[in-house]
Amino acid sequence: MTETEQETVQAAPDLAALEQEGEIAADYIEGLLDIADIDGDIDMDVEGDRAVVSVVDVKGGDLVGPNGETLEALQELTRLAVHRQTGERSRLMLDVGGFREKRRAELSKLGAKIAEDVKRSGEPKPLQPMTPFERKIVHDAVAAAGLRSESEGEEPRRYVVVLPA
Repeated sequence: MTETEQETVQAAPDLAALEQEGEIAADYIEGLLDIADIDGDIDMDVEGDRAVVSVVDVKGGDLVGPNGETLEALQELTRLAVHRQTGERSRLMLDVGGFREKRRAELSKLGAKIAEDVKRSGEPKPLQPMTPFERKIVHDAVAAAGLRSESEGEEPRRYVVVLPA
């Protein structure tokens, strides 16, 4: 095996480990839903290099919260539960009721619009503070539009600045 082939094998995500993360996370979320007496179905998937657990058909309770704050907290708790069982840091993503998918579409559109504004004006444009998930989506949209962007500030007030070419 060549060195390049070895790097490719090492870089490939461990599907079995990601599926195990998803199983652990799903069990954890199911337990939380039971405790809170909230009905919902759980879907698991692997997207790229992370496990994705989605609570769908949620009935009762607000698991997203204002601006996704409750969802972020649940995701961190779930990642900790996975870490406790596997000993490995998890990049698991938790979604509830399609919130993250809707947010991804909104932020992609925002990133493209801001990139066009910056192309026209030639001036850098700072955005509102965002979570790491949200900043990544904006960075990708800005890059797709042919510009670059940077994150500035400290958590939880970290934000994206879109820069002219």
